[in-house]
This record gives sequence, C-alpha cells and structure tokens, in this order.
Amino acid sequence: DQRDNGLPKLVEHAKGNGVHDLRIVSNEDINDPYSDVYEPNIACTGAVYSPSTGIIDSHSLLQSMLADAEEHGATLALNCRVEGGRSAGSNVILTVDQEEIVCDNVIVCCGLHSHKIASDILLQSRNEQTSDNIHIKNEARIPRQYYAKGNYFTLQNQKQPFARLVYPLPDPRGGLGVHATIDLSGSTKFGPDVEWIDASVTNPYDIDMNVAPNRAKSFYAAIRKYWPDLKDGNLVADYSGIRPKLWHPSRTNTETDLKDFFIASPMHHGVPGLHVLLGIESPGLTSSLAIGNYMAEIIV
Repeated sequence: DQRDNGLPKLVEHAKGNGVHDLRIVSNEDINDPYSDVYEPNIACTGAVYSPSTGIIDSHSLLQSMLADAEEHGATLALNCRVEGGRSAGSNVILTVDQEEIVCDNVIVCCGLHSHKIASDILLQSRNEQTSDNIHIKNEARIPRQYYAKGNYFTLQNQKQPFARLVYPLPDPRGGLGVHATIDLSGSTKFGPDVEWIDASVTNPYDIDMNVAPNRAKSFYAAIRKYWPDLKDGNLVADYSGIRPKLWHPSRTNTETDLKDFFIASPMHHGVPGLHVLLGIESPGLTSSLAIGNYMAEIIV
C-alpha cells in the first residue's frame, strides 16, 4: 500500500510545492550496482529518489545570510530581551531591555517562544486601545504552540550503511519518521522520533533535553524496517531538539486545524504591522529563504 499509494502521493505533494525532480524507483533499481540510486543495504519494495536533497553546514549558511542582510542595512542585535509591546496606530512599539522601539513592522519568528511574545503584544494592545488604534476584537488570538521532543542516536562500531539520506514515509503521529542522515563528518545519525511533551508544559526551558537511553528500543525497531542489518548495541544516545507544534494528540478540540507553518498577520489578530511565524518546525531551515521572500512580499 505504501509503495502503490504512499509514494505517488508524496511525489504529487512535492510537485505542488515546486519540487519536480523526484522519481519513484524499484527495489531492483536500488540493488543494481550500475544504477544511480544504488543502496544495497536498504530493504524496501520501492522508494522515491530525490537528486536535489543533501546536507549543508547550517552555521555557514546563517553567517552568509547575516553578511547579505548587513550589506543591505540590517543590524543584528543579540542579547536583547523583548519584554512586551503594543499597537500604536499603524505602528508596533516594542519594549526591549526597558527601552521602547517604534516599528513599522514586527516579524515575530522566535521559534518555541513565538506565540508567547505575540500573545503578550496582542493582550497589551487590547488593554491599551485608543481611538487611534484599529479595533482589536476580543476573540482575536494567537494560536498556542505545543512541544514535541525529537531524539537522535548515533551509529557506532558498524560501517556507515548509506551513501545518501534515507527517510521512511512520514509518521502520522507528527514527524518525518526515524530517518538516517549523514553529518558533515561522515557519521550516520538516526532520528528524530516523536516524544510529545505534556500539553500542560508552557515553558520550553522546563523540558529535559537529555536523550533517554531506553528510547533506543523503539529506534532499533524503526530502523530495522529499512536496514535489517543494524546490530544490537550499536546505537548511542546523541542529542535532542524541540519542535513547536500547533496541535497536540491530547487535545481533540484544538483551536486550529493547522499542522505547521502558520503566519498570523494583521487580518488574523488585528494588530497592524505584526506578523507572527508559528509552528515553524523542520523543515524550517530548508524553507527559510522561501519564508523570507514571502514575508518581504507581504510587508513591502
């Protein structure tokens, strides 16, 4: 069913997002040493080959983006605490380290904290509405973000099995499945899984970022579905990260049916000049240039 339905659906979805170089390959293609998709260690009945997929040095990418931004007049201000803000006519006034900054536009793109900062600005704007302000409806709100932890394990004591990144079909529980990635040093890492954080947790700093070694059991089971030769004891707990989610499995009546990547603009909340990026999880970095271009179009 996955080969006949899941793979074609994935390819069609990619085309809708502007990716047109994917192709479905067979098990025979994958096991043919003369094929351009040769991966003899993969166990599957079929796959999607993406020739434009790869890995990047994210730190170098961000440095390059910063250089381009500064060349065009931007300023990076680190270690500045945004304490709140409010609407003032067509502007947004931010309170940063007890100083007020008058802004034509504010783009809130602070990951796990986006909904908290934006909600504070919305609340203060509603409480301080004047005749100069566009009316903010009482029901206007910023969707809440929930948290899902993703854990990674590193392969040791066994030869690196793949020449490419290997992904199972997306996990319906909210992730891309435990996939194999190759870092810049050539090591193979597996992950992330999906470990939902209790919906009562509102501060991401309260989340334990350590990877529990006992999660390896589920990793072995997931990885052996496509690499059955993985040996016991060769996975070592590595690192974890937190995804911002706009839904939670414990909340059947969530306030939004959005799954990820939601940009709350003034038409949603009523605060002129305020744009809020929510649920920007993986592949947020991959999509960052496209998101930046979209934001430039809607605020210029």
